[in-house]
Amino acid sequence: MALFGKKKKETTTCDCGGCCGAENLNAESMEAAKDAQQEGARIKILGSGCKKCNDLEANTKAALAQLGMDSAIDHVTDFSQIAAYGVMTTPALVVDGKVVSYGKVLKIDEVVELLRKVTSK
Repeated sequence: MALFGKKKKETTTCDCGGCCGAENLNAESMEAAKDAQQEGARIKILGSGCKKCNDLEANTKAALAQLGMDSAIDHVTDFSQIAAYGVMTTPALVVDGKVVSYGKVLKIDEVVELLRKVTSK
């Protein structure tokens, strides 16, 4: 009888398809991630390296060029570093250590507006 068969094991994965190694997350890697969060590039893209993450990076570069800003962009792919920002849905955009967007690919004009808001403070 099909009603009494074995239950399927439910698995949860991150939005990158489970390739990030979430099972390797421990206190030591989280501490290293918090340290990395404090240093490095002013603008960061958080994501596994998928198409959406790369599109956000390209749009961010175009927005920086449009604004005449010369800033390095760091693409963070390590899940423990991404988790240190509190991000569970990628891609995410981080400016000056603060997450300004996550879970979607921003258009160039949206990135321009976010950068103007953040840099005008």
